[in-house]
Amino acid sequence: MLQYKKMSLEELIVLSQQHDLKALEELIRREQKNIFAAFVYLSDNEENVSDLTQEALLKIAKNISNLRNPKHFKSWLNQIVTHIYYDSLRKLQRSPDTISLDNDAEDLPQIKFELPDIKCKPNEKCLAGELEKIIKAAIQALPNNFRVAIVLREFQGLSYDEIAQATNTSVGTVKSRISRARGKLQEDLKAYI
Repeated sequence: MLQYKKMSLEELIVLSQQHDLKALEELIRREQKNIFAAFVYLSDNEENVSDLTQEALLKIAKNISNLRNPKHFKSWLNQIVTHIYYDSLRKLQRSPDTISLDNDAEDLPQIKFELPDIKCKPNEKCLAGELEKIIKAAIQALPNNFRVAIVLREFQGLSYDEIAQATNTSVGTVKSRISRARGKLQEDLKAYI
């Protein structure tokens, strides 16, 4: 397994396409945190983040052999993330939110997203945690198109071209959405940052 940890992303992709399960395992291990983080910022339903992440990882495993050029992996991966996110939105629109009357609110599973920082003092950690919640809420308050564009750009590091390809829009539309999202976030967060 140690040999796989030293391999480049492209090498892992090629081996995964040749049905090397250890390479696929390492590839998924490397990407799962980024995928989870993307869904944390995209989805306003924290309970679905793990399910969405698992669905994306499963699609990667099943469809890695369909990827033609390993250099386009990140773009391909973010298309998967984007499609899964939009599919989940469509499913939510079709089915109303329900909760069993038998369950107590304390019995429901709670998913928390924390970014541990061992360098921070407790009061700094508290402030950082509060700021993270405020930033996440501001991102989730954005319209879906803006939210997807800004998350793919700022958190996933995609280029405008890659975002346009992942969202099936033009580069100009992507630039406009990112600009408007940044402006809205700047306005909403100016009291805090």
